[in-house]
Amino acid sequence: SRQFHSRPITISQPDMKIRLVPALEDNYMYLLVDEETRQCAAVDPVEPQKILDAIKEENCTLTTILTTHHHWDHANGNDKLVKLVPSQKIVVYGGDDRIPALNTKVGHGDQFKVGNLNVKCLFTPCHTTGHICYYVTSTSGEQPAVFTGDTLFVGGCGKFFEGTPDMMYSALVTILSKLPGNTRVFCGHEYTVNNLKYALHVEPENTTTKEKFTWAKEQRANNLPTIPSSIEEELKTNPFMRVDNSAVQKHCRTSEPVSTMGFLREEKNNFRG
Repeated sequence: SRQFHSRPITISQPDMKIRLVPALEDNYMYLLVDEETRQCAAVDPVEPQKILDAIKEENCTLTTILTTHHHWDHANGNDKLVKLVPSQKIVVYGGDDRIPALNTKVGHGDQFKVGNLNVKCLFTPCHTTGHICYYVTSTSGEQPAVFTGDTLFVGGCGKFFEGTPDMMYSALVTILSKLPGNTRVFCGHEYTVNNLKYALHVEPENTTTKEKFTWAKEQRANNLPTIPSSIEEELKTNPFMRVDNSAVQKHCRTSEPVSTMGFLREEKNNFRG
């Protein structure tokens, strides 16, 4: 079998570099590199060896693990990765006591640095009760990034395993949709084609979604990721971020955003397209 489910790609800016490192069947791990200090953070490093290979290629020093949530396909590499770099004191961040190797628990609004990059924690419980998204900005005001785990996907959102529609409304609309529109979105799985297929079921007349669906299918046909998206793109195409939109509400036969969220999730759970 091929080593990766998608071709690994790198997003480079003068101050920060983000490497997508595909894992398992459809997961994404990430390496966040501060270009100035060459310090880096691993996001959800479920396959530690692949992350270490990327660190070696980047010639950077791992200081930090950012864990979005406790599910095994995101958190189960933490222990091993910490053991594989015994010379480093790795800070393992997360918002849930169920996360392996956790040594620094964070909550909403907590901030810290990876090298000179600023990381702000956004508490987005629903998929799990301890889910954190990590919002990254640089001192020079370059394009920001957000690592959304299984809360926000490109064109969709995570299942409400430990939460309710109002919690996902809070996560997607109250919190994530208020980030700058140009914020790049790096999520936990390659689910985009199926998500956009459902989005078109909800809004068949949405031309932006149609275009993105065509593009996403081409990307996957070429073994390329559909990540990153942006907050602005998600607000135009993702029905779960558009629950205040009248066309989405009409599909759900309600004019109330939270019940729209609940309807979408239930329908999507059973959607085969």
